[in-house]
Amino acid sequence: MGRLSESARYRIRRWLDSAVAFTDVEFASLGERCYVQSPFIVKNPQYIRIGNDFSALHYLRLEAWDSYAGQRFLPELTIGHGVAVNSDVHIGCINRVIIGNNVLMASRIYISDHSHGDITAEAIKVQPIERPLTSKGPVTIEDNVWIGEGVCILPGVTIGENAIIGANAVVTHDVPGNSVVGGIPARVIKRL
Repeated sequence: MGRLSESARYRIRRWLDSAVAFTDVEFASLGERCYVQSPFIVKNPQYIRIGNDFSALHYLRLEAWDSYAGQRFLPELTIGHGVAVNSDVHIGCINRVIIGNNVLMASRIYISDHSHGDITAEAIKVQPIERPLTSKGPVTIEDNVWIGEGVCILPGVTIGENAIIGANAVVTHDVPGNSVVGGIPARVIKRL
């Protein structure tokens, strides 16, 4: 464990003692040294690829929806190498969600490439749960991105390399690489 302090080594050992390997879940592909704390939910792991050195705290939700209310989808959820995820992170996919290498996520994050229905006069006559799922495009999170506490990343968004997403931001548009964004909707606060 190299240059880590004794207290950091203790926290890592404690975390590993409470984590489980993903080896019992049949993913499309799964790298080495992938651990998650229970409880967690994985829907349709056959559409999910995870690289090496993935770790997640409890209440992780990875959902790849291939059908919903008679609709059919071919989802693709890909997580790169060295991704670390805190607690209560929900990633939903009917189209494509790609998370690059060395991405760090805080808690209570929601990432989705879809929503329940469109915003039209006809759509609002139907209960939200009965509306068809629609995607405005894939979500791509490039390498070395830091996503803060409580962030929401919506469909059709690309987050550039080395970006930082501030706490509680709602990302509705592309984020340039090497920038810090925050707010609702998220906007560039600083260029790195």
